[in-house]
Amino acid sequence: MESAVSARPVVRFNILGSLEGWHGQRRLRLGSPTQERVLVTLLLEPGRMVPVPRLVAAAWDDEPPQTAGHQIRKAVAALRTRIPGGAGLIVTDGAGYRAVLGEDQLDLHEFGRRSAEARRAVAAGQPAEAVGHLRACLDLWRGPVMAGAGGSVISAASAALEERHMAVAEQYFELQLELGQSTELVGPLRELVTAHPLRETLRGRLMLALYRGGRQAEALEEFGRVRELLVEELGIDPGAELTRLYEAILRDSPEVAPRVPQSVADRAALLVPAPLDRPSETDPAPCTLPYDLPDFTGRDEELARLLEVGRAPACGCGRIVGVDGMGGSGKTTLAVHAAHLLAPDYPDGQLFVDLRGFSPGEKAQEPGAVLHSLLRTVGIPDDRIPDDLERRTTLWRTVSAQRKLLLLLDNAADAAQVRPLLPASEDCLAILTGRVRMLELDGAEWLPLGLLSAEDSTTLLTRMLGADRTSAEPQAVDQLARLCCGLPLALRITTARLRNRPRWTIQYLVDRLADETRRLREMSAGERSVEATLRLSYQGMEEDRRVAFRLLGLHPGSAIDVHSAAALLGTDVHDAEDVLEHLLDAHLLEQHEAGLYGFHDLVRTYAMSVREAEDDEGSAVERLVSYYTLATDRACEVLFPGRERFVEPPEQDPPELPRLDGDERALRWFDREHEALLALVAQAGAQGLHRSAALLARNVLFYLDLRGHYEEFRVVGRIGVDACRQLGDPTLLGVCLGNLAVAHWWFGDFQDGITTAQEALELAAIDDRRGEAMCIDVLGMLHGAIGNFDDARMYLIQGIALHRELGSPRAEAVALANLSTVETWAGRYAEAARCAAQATELNRRLGERSNEISSLTWLALAHLGTGEDERARACLAQALELCDESRKPANVAVVLAQWARVCQRLGDMRSAAEHAERAIDLVSAEGTALRQATVANVVGLVHLRSGAPEQAMELHRHAHDLASRLGYRFETARALHGMAEAAQALGDEPMARRYRVEAEELYDAMRVTEEGRRL
Repeated sequence: MESAVSARPVVRFNILGSLEGWHGQRRLRLGSPTQERVLVTLLLEPGRMVPVPRLVAAAWDDEPPQTAGHQIRKAVAALRTRIPGGAGLIVTDGAGYRAVLGEDQLDLHEFGRRSAEARRAVAAGQPAEAVGHLRACLDLWRGPVMAGAGGSVISAASAALEERHMAVAEQYFELQLELGQSTELVGPLRELVTAHPLRETLRGRLMLALYRGGRQAEALEEFGRVRELLVEELGIDPGAELTRLYEAILRDSPEVAPRVPQSVADRAALLVPAPLDRPSETDPAPCTLPYDLPDFTGRDEELARLLEVGRAPACGCGRIVGVDGMGGSGKTTLAVHAAHLLAPDYPDGQLFVDLRGFSPGEKAQEPGAVLHSLLRTVGIPDDRIPDDLERRTTLWRTVSAQRKLLLLLDNAADAAQVRPLLPASEDCLAILTGRVRMLELDGAEWLPLGLLSAEDSTTLLTRMLGADRTSAEPQAVDQLARLCCGLPLALRITTARLRNRPRWTIQYLVDRLADETRRLREMSAGERSVEATLRLSYQGMEEDRRVAFRLLGLHPGSAIDVHSAAALLGTDVHDAEDVLEHLLDAHLLEQHEAGLYGFHDLVRTYAMSVREAEDDEGSAVERLVSYYTLATDRACEVLFPGRERFVEPPEQDPPELPRLDGDERALRWFDREHEALLALVAQAGAQGLHRSAALLARNVLFYLDLRGHYEEFRVVGRIGVDACRQLGDPTLLGVCLGNLAVAHWWFGDFQDGITTAQEALELAAIDDRRGEAMCIDVLGMLHGAIGNFDDARMYLIQGIALHRELGSPRAEAVALANLSTVETWAGRYAEAARCAAQATELNRRLGERSNEISSLTWLALAHLGTGEDERARACLAQALELCDESRKPANVAVVLAQWARVCQRLGDMRSAAEHAERAIDLVSAEGTALRQATVANVVGLVHLRSGAPEQAMELHRHAHDLASRLGYRFETARALHGMAEAAQALGDEPMARRYRVEAEELYDAMRVTEEGRRL
């Protein structure tokens, strides 16, 4: 669960070729194929209402299931939950749903915008600008929507999009031919013609490119091929336009004559302003830049800034811009690409020097030797180059001051190595790259280079492997991009391996990389290796920093703050922060938020691979577990006042804890540490830290219950029980068994829950009266679920008395609410209202918001039972005011469902329908079967009263399936009762009679009053 922070990155969707969703750097998991088809159908018509029948057709074509409508609502609910801000992105609109998206949230929007800008540029006589827009459109395209696997509805829309794509492609090649391009267009055109062999316009572009490239015979052969194909496939001849082109090529007509090829400088002028006139010289200007990669991808912002600095007017001082980033992040590639684009602006030379600051097996270059090489490159003879560094530096500055030079200093070690090499002239530009930002270089602007986005990673893989190979395995391409974690070096190494092994499928390499222990070994090709690149940064640190790096690799969370780092390293927070900042400067850690650090996945893998025996990892993990036990205890004190404490602070040197005062801060901390806490509970249990594992598990359970993470609740509960059995602490074991019994209740494992709670009660009865009271409560709750109302009432009354005696108001309020539940089910509404009112009063006094929502809900139900609808509405209104869908969302769904029911009884039909739908959406996405059965029954009743018996029958049947499978007798009876009423409304009296008899038998067995049967 993400913490509530401001200025979150928007969600972006790509649907051209496949469905991908991105939230900042994080890829969204979009769920089942049904959810994907529903989402794609909405995204294909952004801003328009898509009716449910159309979504059903998109999801299942001509064979929808019987519950298709319900499945669509469930899919929409899941999407709203999975997608950050999903409730505002997918809105209910009449009889369907509508996608509400900003202009920058959908690649289809960008495709339309760019193509419109291209049209405007053509109309304004700016073909070069139009080419740029059209190229951007083509880069967005990755094939048919959902790779052609979206069914007939999506395929129809995809075909229309494909036509738009081809129109853009044809215009792009037409403009490129007008600008003088020819030979370089042949390859891309052949690929498109192979994919679309009957498109005559495209074939004509290919013929023209071949002809203008001096390949007249091949151009004429293309006409012969398309003529044979058209006759064979369609029984027609080529059109008049293609025939005229063929005849013009045949007679070398001037209208198709080759255009004058543009020079390199002219081509660069399509992207950059015209350069200044170059001084007249006999010898050409030196250029030692490495070749520019033809498949350069991404880095738009960084590239734009480099070009902006390089083209800025002279300002009286030298221009220095640096690019820093982790090894393998593509610093050199970016700098070289920018240098080639800037070359026309620096006509006196473009010089590249590898300073070898981080090169395997090589020593960093000395400044004196580099200056000698630079001076010779610009034409200074050896006999005029001084021997000492100081005079060489002076000469270099004198020479460079007379020229417009671009100097690219790559792979720099530190500022001392770089400073003598920098030209002082305002007409020169120095671009630096390095793994460490050199803050000592005054006046330098630094651009941090992060990882490639998932979209750019996939694009780069496609460009390097070819569209044919990647389109055949789109899912494997996505997996490979994720495993390479946006690191360009990893992407290039893996694609090099695939190109060298044509028999390997992409999936085969993905499967090899899935083993984390061998992943770094797999990411090597020839002399290039991700592991070797990381090793250079690691070995460049002092020993104490290397130890810290290895220990920090033990942290299981994606975010590391200074407090947890201090615990892990055994230092205070100030020293820990110094270590974290040093590793950040070395690009061995990342920082996505102030004060929070994290490992790149491949760097973490490397950190785990360089462990040393002397690191004492056991003590480090023990310190970390102890820290989190104390921190979770502090957070629980804030969020759950009045709970019984088990954790005692250490007598000496307690770790410094983060600031956790206030509900919002404590809950945000829990959300952020969620992943780490789950891993540490398991790790503590596995390493024999039994008491810490049990105490940490208990604290984490409070949070998991609040957020409604019940699968995790059950897993953590079992770890706590296992740890206590090893520990031999009967008191703590009884508490953990009680929590596990609650987990059994949430999942409808009622008999297992009773067995577990009975064991806990036997342990607690020895000398733990608080534990005894808790176990009695849980037994009451479990017996109530299976319809043993007399036993449930007995246990709960006993527990309430014991809580009062022990002075435990929080536990008393919980037990009172549970007793109110049982009394409501039994139809004893006056007693139910009394218990719920007492629970509400206690919860308010304690500040227990979540528990107050529950007690107010049961108070409202008691009022409904006595016909006091307005009082019920007042209670539910108060409950809704307190609700937050991120806290116990399944319970919130119950409140929404009951609110819909009360609104309907009071005549507010529109509000009833809206809240009923939201209740179903929320419980389908977040609720266990237990809560789904409850909400389905309530909403089914709302549909029945609104004249929709078919929908009511569908919901009550769903509730019956869930409740009967669990043995949840009261909800099973309610479902049967609802099915009887729905069947009667549908005119099926025999079925209504059968359901009514079954319901009455269950009600009789549970001794539910007549009033209870009507609620």
